[in-house]
Amino acid sequence: MLTESLLKSARAISGEIIALRRAIHAEPELGLSTPKTRDKVRAALAGLPLEWSEGASTTGLVATLKGGAGEGRCVLLRGDMDALPMPEETGLDYASTVPGTMHACGHDAHTAMLFGAVRLLCARKDQLKGEVRFMFQPGEEGYHGARFMLEDGLLGGAGTGRALPDAAFALHVMPNAKHGLVAGRSGALMASADQFDIVVTGRGGHAAMPHFALDPVPIACEIVTALQALVARQFDPHDPIIATVARIEAGTAHNVIPEFAALRGTLRTLSPRHREKLHAALEQLACGIAAAHGAAAEVTITPGFPVTLCDPRAVALGETVTGELFGAGSWRGLDQPIMGAEDFSYVLEQVPGAMFFLGVAHEGADWHKCPGIHSTHMVVDEAAMPRGAALLAGLGERFLSQGWG
Repeated sequence: MLTESLLKSARAISGEIIALRRAIHAEPELGLSTPKTRDKVRAALAGLPLEWSEGASTTGLVATLKGGAGEGRCVLLRGDMDALPMPEETGLDYASTVPGTMHACGHDAHTAMLFGAVRLLCARKDQLKGEVRFMFQPGEEGYHGARFMLEDGLLGGAGTGRALPDAAFALHVMPNAKHGLVAGRSGALMASADQFDIVVTGRGGHAAMPHFALDPVPIACEIVTALQALVARQFDPHDPIIATVARIEAGTAHNVIPEFAALRGTLRTLSPRHREKLHAALEQLACGIAAAHGAAAEVTITPGFPVTLCDPRAVALGETVTGELFGAGSWRGLDQPIMGAEDFSYVLEQVPGAMFFLGVAHEGADWHKCPGIHSTHMVVDEAAMPRGAALLAGLGERFLSQGWG
């Protein structure tokens, strides 16, 4: 059973949790290859009773802890490791030493908190019945790292000789949320995010004689306007979508009608049903408008992360564990999903579970005004990190002992 000793134990190793986070923060790495971060994790956990697995596609790691109380359920706890391609402007003593690269999404904290959870659960190994898999994942920032680790068989599944876990949990810091607050929701927590490219092909010519050309620019503009109407009139507003045209490019000179006009943007949805419908509707709309003007349109959709869907049982477990560890008022149920995207969604497609948010604004700060994730000024109150380590460990321990009950 969970007791206050779990949080007390996390606070006792807070210096090590913070030290690892700062070491990772100072040397951020991008994408699917994060060897320095991997090596820091391995070194920090050296000597513990863990079985390590690595795959061919990434530098991701899975450390497995087998409980000393016999066979039982299996739970997965995940922390991501990669940074963002952006400069840091925090002025911290341990700020990034890599130009143009920063841990501005808190993955350094996620990795350090997962390290803390490993330490806590290894210390309680003899009381655990079953197995914990700790997933240290690179490539979350648009690189589909979780999907690659699944495809490499690191989490188990067909052809690996190991079943997939019975439950999976992850934690994401929020620097502009109240210190120590844990938040989550059942169902859609975060959106799918896909990219689209549309190329409208007309016929170039002189700007003084448009009747001898077929100008693709007004056709592209009509597609932009019609896309907004499509969103408002063909989709249920209770299952929202966002279609954003973020870039329009055409032409080379002020007096030349171009041959092509290109549009680029993103599509975000909160249900697989709407995701599929929006893909088909966009192609029909763009090609139909172009054809009506005697032009042609080519639509390319590049799938991104799926919808992050949280199992109601996992969210209920998270609320219970949060209350037991941190007391009344420490949990907040989110009324609305977030339209950002998260590649832990790949894990949740195959394993029931949930992701939760942890507020890491400085205690007493006006957290509404704190810089958010992906800001060059984003900072983490490290005093909240032992809570994250205790929560991850508590989720693992409680699931192994009681399942969804």
